[in-house]
Amino acid sequence: MIETMNKVVKGFCVGLIVIAAALVPACRSKKAPPAPKVAPTETTASVPNVPTVATTTETRVTNPPDFVQTQTTPQVTVEQLPTDVEELNRVAEQRGYLQDAFYAYDESTLTPDAQAALTASATWLKQNSQYNMLIEGHCDERGTEQYNLALGDRRANSAKEYIVALGIDANRIRTVSYGEERPFDPGHDEAAWAKNRRAHLVIVGK
Repeated sequence: MIETMNKVVKGFCVGLIVIAAALVPACRSKKAPPAPKVAPTETTASVPNVPTVATTTETRVTNPPDFVQTQTTPQVTVEQLPTDVEELNRVAEQRGYLQDAFYAYDESTLTPDAQAALTASATWLKQNSQYNMLIEGHCDERGTEQYNLALGDRRANSAKEYIVALGIDANRIRTVSYGEERPFDPGHDEAAWAKNRRAHLVIVGK
């Protein structure tokens, strides 16, 4: 009986060896599953340190400072001139709006002072185009009446020509000569005569 058991054990062992032998090649032939592919990690290139540049942004002021808001536009005062022509001439002469041109003895040529006076008068006439002007030619008492009338005419026209050259329409200006007939100073010396040798400017209506 023991012998029979030994045979059974041997047979069992032999069977195990055979099975084991059969399994070993199968395990060797079985390939291990491929390792999963790992996506290459993206390496960040080293970036040099770039200095930060501050960008200037335009700042728009929606509300201007208080001092701007409180500024007021200067008001232009329009001067009221007299409606009466006689009074207007008095005011114009008093304030220097119209200035007479004075002449040397027996002369009708404008001196620098006479030109400056007529330039000031032309400036006022440009700003007040609603008025026309009369230029009176005057002389002192020396010389004959006819000669002084002609000299007064030359003086009045020399003043007119100068004012027209400054841009005043010639149609706004009339001339007249009074010679020695209407002296400004009734004296009989050089001081009086110097005042009477003039082109006198008078405002007239249109």
